[in-house]
Amino acid sequence: MRLGVLDVGSNTVHLLVVDAHPGACPLPAHSHKAELRLAQLLDEDGAIGPEGVDKLITVVQESLQAAEDKGVEELLPFATSAVREASNADDVLARVQAETGVELQVLSGAEEARLTFLAARRWFGWSAGKLLVLDIGGGSLEIAYGIDEKPDAAVSLPLGAGRLTAGWLPGDPPDPEDIRSLRRHARAQIARTVGEFSRFGTPDHVVATSKTFRQLARIAGAARSAEGPYSQRQLKRESLEAWVPRLAAMTTAQRAALPGVSEGRANQLLAGALVAEGAMDLFGVETLEICPWALREGVILRRLDHMGSDQPTQPTHSR
Repeated sequence: MRLGVLDVGSNTVHLLVVDAHPGACPLPAHSHKAELRLAQLLDEDGAIGPEGVDKLITVVQESLQAAEDKGVEELLPFATSAVREASNADDVLARVQAETGVELQVLSGAEEARLTFLAARRWFGWSAGKLLVLDIGGGSLEIAYGIDEKPDAAVSLPLGAGRLTAGWLPGDPPDPEDIRSLRRHARAQIARTVGEFSRFGTPDHVVATSKTFRQLARIAGAARSAEGPYSQRQLKRESLEAWVPRLAAMTTAQRAALPGVSEGRANQLLAGALVAEGAMDLFGVETLEICPWALREGVILRRLDHMGSDQPTQPTHSR
């Protein structure tokens, strides 16, 4: 069947259409994106303003039309930290449902981490052993660890690249003191969680998902996206540490000129790099591998698993 997953994230609203059935690898068929940056549209009270809600409704309607055009049989709509943490989240969800018919499922931070972990586990398989998975979104940082398909530990921290850029790095280029303050803040937040994971032992494989990590790996020399999802892409802490001061000295326009960096995400790249550097340092990670699957694929895989379990059992005939 053809499934669609509608991801209302902190940076973008992304419709991913896949051809899938239980027991098979979901095959991407279509992608439709719109950058809203909801995490940066919150007012002083933490609410998404009327303009932001109107834009969200318009994009959801456009995504519904795209899903219909592509023959989607079932749509899996969800929202993450920007909507989850908005002070008027209930009103936003009610308006979206009333005007589009779409009932967004709001994922908790822990659910985000667990579903992203599931996607990484399926991509790398059992031979990867104990996995540590890091994901930097627009609104939050997810960390998960485990040896099975469900992680033994999963946390979500308010350290998304968009959120931190809006709240901590107003300059272009940012002020060095603002950068130092953000670095201290991010590392203090991450350090609080390290003990929760270290009791499970050293991971066998460390992977990262999200566009932030992909862009950081790309500027550090990883393969281009055009080379396909099966090209191994790594990010070394040594390379990242060398890039952080360079990114700090650049304007948004200069970052946008770097290989693999999109214009819409260039202003967030430094904040993302500071979080990535802090996580790799505090968790003792020298090298991580970029996973092409993340939260959207995790949502799809969970739905396929449920579809598989719903299949009627074939009767056994005896002679």
